[in-house]
Amino acid sequence: TDDSMMKNIRSLIAFLALCLSVSLLGGWITQTSVNDWYQTLAKPPFNPPDWVFAPTWITLYVMMALSAWRIWLRSAGSIRQLAMLFFVIQLALNLAWSFIFFGAKSPSFAAIEIVALWIAIFTTLLTFSRIDRVAAWLMCPYLLWVSFAIYLNVSIYLLN
Repeated sequence: TDDSMMKNIRSLIAFLALCLSVSLLGGWITQTSVNDWYQTLAKPPFNPPDWVFAPTWITLYVMMALSAWRIWLRSAGSIRQLAMLFFVIQLALNLAWSFIFFGAKSPSFAAIEIVALWIAIFTTLLTFSRIDRVAAWLMCPYLLWVSFAIYLNVSIYLLN
């Protein structure tokens, strides 16, 4: 029906707004030190050029939103609540990492926090996989990117 289609569109817009708001806030925090403090740090091999990060993260946030939206549409009750709880936890940890690494300029604490983020993403992905395989697959690039980010974060900590 038209009413349920509008509800679906509104929920998609809500998930996109949530994820892209986290992206914007994280980007704003990153900008506080990416052009000065971050440039002074020794970087590991395979560190991507700075211009790679923004389009990569925006793409990942859109994929996260689509993933969560699929779960929202395809589940109900306690499994939906659990899946959404895990999703919100990983999103909060994602944002917290920007505050810790770039805001507090603490690669050491950020290296610990990003492992917690990885665990939260993995838990979310596993929970999503019980509901919708496409939603779980949509989270895979994010998990892989955060795996790579762990390498970058830990390397920056060790090199500095």
